[in-house]
Parts: sequence; C-alpha cells; structure tokens
Amino acid sequence: MMKTWQAVKRLLPMTAVSGLLLILAGCGREDLSVLRPQGPEAETSYGLIKLSITIMIVVLLIVFFIAAYVMVRFRRKPGQNEIPEQVEGSFKLEVLWTVIPLILVVVLAVPTVKAVFAAGDDHANDANAVKVKVTGHQYWWEFEYSDYDVKTAQDLVIPTGKDIAFELTTADVLHSFWVPSLAGKIDTNPAGTINRFSFSAPNEGVYRGKCAELCGPSHGFMEFKVKAVSDQEFEKWIASMKAPAVLPEDTALAEKFKSQCLTCHAVGGQGVALGPDLTGIGSRESIAGILLNDDTREDGAPVEENLKTWLHDPQSVKPGNLMPSPKDLGLSDAEIDGIAEYLANYKLD
Repeated sequence: MMKTWQAVKRLLPMTAVSGLLLILAGCGREDLSVLRPQGPEAETSYGLIKLSITIMIVVLLIVFFIAAYVMVRFRRKPGQNEIPEQVEGSFKLEVLWTVIPLILVVVLAVPTVKAVFAAGDDHANDANAVKVKVTGHQYWWEFEYSDYDVKTAQDLVIPTGKDIAFELTTADVLHSFWVPSLAGKIDTNPAGTINRFSFSAPNEGVYRGKCAELCGPSHGFMEFKVKAVSDQEFEKWIASMKAPAVLPEDTALAEKFKSQCLTCHAVGGQGVALGPDLTGIGSRESIAGILLNDDTREDGAPVEENLKTWLHDPQSVKPGNLMPSPKDLGLSDAEIDGIAEYLANYKLD
C-alpha cells in the first residue's frame, strides 16, 4: 500500500497540471476558435477533431480499465513473498495490440485524407466563384479581387454562399492564412510559390483571421477580418471601392497627403498601392488590424484617436513593421492629426 500511495503522490501533480493546461487551452476569444465552425470546411475539420478525441478517449478508458484491473487482480497479497510466474511472450496479445491500433489509424486516416484533398479543391475555373489573390506582408494582408479590379487590405469582404477561390503568395517571409471559424490554415510561401484553396461562408457575419506562422516581432498582431455579406451588399461594396477618390477638403493637406502618403498607399485608384489600399478605411472593422474601428474607445476618445496613435508612432503598435513614421517624412503633428481625421471619416457609401 505504501508503494502504491507513493506512486499516486507522484501522479497527482502531473494530473493536476495536465487538467489545468486542458482548461487553459479552452480559454481565449470565441471568434478565434475552431470549436465554433461557421462554414462547411470548418465543419469538416470540427468533425475530425471530434472523431480523433472520441478514439483517444475510448483508448484511454480501455487502458485505464485494464491497468486498474491488473493492479487489483494481481496485487501482492499479505504474506505472499514468492516470485510470481514469469510469462514471456504471447502471440495472440502481440497480434491484438498491433492490429487494433492499425484499425484505429485507418478509421481516422480515411476521413482525414479525404478532408485534406477536399480542402485543396481549386474553384478558380468556377464561373460562380469569387477569385481573390491574397498577399501576406509584414504585418498586414492584401486582398485583390481580380475579376472586379478592386484591391483592399485587412477586411476581406465576401458574398455568402459562394465559393471563394484563393490564390495565395507572400511579399516577404512565410505567412499562414487562417480563419478558424471558416477553414483550416494554408501557407503563403516565398520564392513566387502560389498556393490555392477555397472556402465559403453560409451566414452573414464578421469572422476573425490571423497569421498562423511566426513571421517576425509583430506576428501576433497580424490579424484581418472576413466580412460575409449578401450578394447585394457585396455588389454595393465593389461599386463603392471603385468610386473616385475623396481627398481632404483642405487643399494644403490634400497636397501633403498626395505627395507623402500616396507614394506608398492608394485611395480610389489614385496613388501607388505598395502599402495597404486606404479606400474607405473609415468603414473597416479595425485600424492596423488590431485597433478596433468603432465609434468610441474604452477611454471615451473618438475613433480617429486610433488612427492618430498609429500614424504618430507605427512602431509602438506593430514593432518591426515597414511603414515609415510620417514625422520622418516631414509631416507636422497637426498635419498627421488632420490626415487621421480625414481617413477616419473616409467611409464607403
């Protein structure tokens, strides 16, 4: 009994730590959970998760039951000091514990392989699919709708119920495109490699996506949003994105904006889209991917304060990003604030 209790004392801390880690693994934001599938591809992944967990639990219970039975049935009894009969080898048992795991592997492998090949389906030639070219940057996402001649950043707007055919690449290092509620992960590889996959969103809503591959100091801040809307709303959004640019009313500020900002960015077809396209940025779900673009912040400040925070010191928001500080470009604090207010109010119809 003493030896049994000593073994239990060793196992208890390990069990407690494992349980705590399991509980903590379930913590976090619900909109970044694979356990809340909102599309057919995510439902398939969720089904595989449930299948694998079921198999593991069944195996665990059987092993624990056998172990408990052996510990009770063959425990050393009081006064029993002789050496137990030594049994070496059992062909039947060896076959049994070889065949059963193989069967379990096949049960899990067949639907997994099927799901993996299905996830790689390319709908690029589907006339009804929406084609989107995705480019990963440090630390933002670029989305180009090749059939509509529209390019945007951070907010991926898609029509509900339609397959979205993605063509993915990267402008710098390896990134990984991931929308947990809608689909699995797929890398954006360097050296001109193009990866393709598809997913769809049956229901309207906003789904959070992230980069799932360590890509630099601000990897954790490389977020984006998928906005699933009706066909009518999608067509309206496309028309708004293609509308002529709206520049600041202040002529001097407009000239500064064009000469300093539109050398890297674009609005309404004007400028050079080396950085994120800023058309309708005031309508986006967030600024820089992580600063929520709602009506007020928690401290009660107006929404343009997030843009001011970003523009005054981009490195404080996303360390290591490639955007130069507007101050280094010769813009004054007043001009930066004016551009922030202009962008905050630049909303799509």
